[in-house]
Amino acid sequence: MPFPVNTPVEKMTGPYAKRWSALIVLCLSLLIVVMANTSLIVAAPAMTTDLGLSSSDLQWVIDGYTVPYAALMLVLGSIGDKYSRRGALVTGLLVFAGGSVMGSLVDETGLVITARAIMGVGAAVVMPATLSLLVAIFPRRERAKAITAWTATSGLAIAVGPLVAGWLLKDHAWGSTFLINVPIAVVAVFGALALVPPSKAAGMGRIDFVGGLLSIVSVGSLVYATIEGPHFGWGTGPIAAAVAAGVGLVGFVAWELRHPHPMLDVRKFRLRPFSGSMLAVLFFFFGTFGAIYYATQFLQFVLDYDALETGVRLLPLAGAVFVGAAVTGRLTPKLGVRAMVVSGMVIGTAGVFLLTRVDTGSTYADFLAPMMMLGFAIGLSVSPATDTIMGSFPESELGVGGGANDTALELGGSLGIAILGSLLGTAYRDELTDLVGGNLPAAALETAKDSVGGGLAVAGQVAKDPAGGAQQARALVEAVHEAFAHGVVQTSLVGGIIMAAGTLIVFAVLPGRKSSADAADAADAADAADAEGAERSEGTEGSQGSDESAGSAGSAGSEKAAPLEEYSDASR
Repeated sequence: MPFPVNTPVEKMTGPYAKRWSALIVLCLSLLIVVMANTSLIVAAPAMTTDLGLSSSDLQWVIDGYTVPYAALMLVLGSIGDKYSRRGALVTGLLVFAGGSVMGSLVDETGLVITARAIMGVGAAVVMPATLSLLVAIFPRRERAKAITAWTATSGLAIAVGPLVAGWLLKDHAWGSTFLINVPIAVVAVFGALALVPPSKAAGMGRIDFVGGLLSIVSVGSLVYATIEGPHFGWGTGPIAAAVAAGVGLVGFVAWELRHPHPMLDVRKFRLRPFSGSMLAVLFFFFGTFGAIYYATQFLQFVLDYDALETGVRLLPLAGAVFVGAAVTGRLTPKLGVRAMVVSGMVIGTAGVFLLTRVDTGSTYADFLAPMMMLGFAIGLSVSPATDTIMGSFPESELGVGGGANDTALELGGSLGIAILGSLLGTAYRDELTDLVGGNLPAAALETAKDSVGGGLAVAGQVAKDPAGGAQQARALVEAVHEAFAHGVVQTSLVGGIIMAAGTLIVFAVLPGRKSSADAADAADAADAADAEGAERSEGTEGSQGSDESAGSAGSAGSEKAAPLEEYSDASR
């Protein structure tokens, strides 16, 4: 077998022989992209102490990755379609690794944020490339299983990130949590060249760079405003960003409707399977990422688990993702997409509502069921939603389809962490003021109100102060814990209500199984055509099909039949 694999997917005459090995490479690439965010959750306290980060600094260390990641995926997915999807994957991994090396070496806040932004750019190339290559390589009849494995990898990364970071932080500085990405990225690069065949869209035409620029302005400004406004006040910057997001969105829609070859055909949102699945991904990750974000803080700051102990306690969530993925793989063909997506959202919503029972006496056991419910819901609902989104795009737009799916995912997660995190901070500050407002100097109170970590740091100073002592410090710790538990309850209530509303919207928008029958029949017909073509190819070509020639015409050639037409029937 030559290195690298040179035969493009589009020139293969049957399913690519090493497609399952290629899937491992794609999932490995996805793993480090998601881990880059989840590992930082447990590394944040060490970074805060070492770099002297303020609340604003820490927020932008986290979100310096998120803004370019969310804003650039659509455009970079389209560029991958045009020139090379595998080339985009390799390039993205190298950029990501470079940002990781920089992040591990620098010791200034601004440079750390810059390194995170570079990693975000790399992630914005990698994420849509993994999905577009997956869909290009796998024939339709196997695609749902492959996407289920892809989805399960995302859930695994939620738990593995904190676990690996916690293990490293036992004996190493926080920079090691950046550096761990590098060897994995290098392995993924060589794996991509050795196992993933090249692929690009045929006859795509010019890239709609104006539409791409408008999408960057819209999504980037929205994420910036959502992060900055709720946390640090709606000053000139966040308001201007919110206005830019609105104007950019209107301009994007108007431009795409008139452009002969739009970056993203916004008419797809008229199709109920596509729009319902996009909403499902957005709402679902809004609630789950927000809940995991503050539940992890409770485990660290209130229950006093260190980084490794926190990571270990998130493992049941990853296990539940795999159980949910196994269930959806068996039941989705029988019950339909809406049944599985809505069921997953209901279970996830119930898990968020369970967190309203948290109080100062809560233990890890009170978080175990909600975390497992959220993990099971991820496995159950995200895969069929992603499969439906990707099925709405022809072969020439697979990168754009991956970018659209991943933008909904990342935007939902960003909004969840920003909005629910802001609600948590407000509830915590108000409750702590009521509990200890008259017992602390103004400066100490402001520090304690800034975050639960700040409150515990002030308690540590009180314990050392002769005018304070252990008893007052203990009282402040109890007040901080009570205020944070109160914040978790209030935030979970709001988050659960938003997820419940989203579940009802998705239930109303997604078509039922009966109305999707035409699309399923068309997919079955495509499967039959793929199988017949493969058999005919084997009969005429004998055994000359090598790893490269045993490819995926079914997934890249006959499946160019526009899914839009299939879903148009289902949406009526």
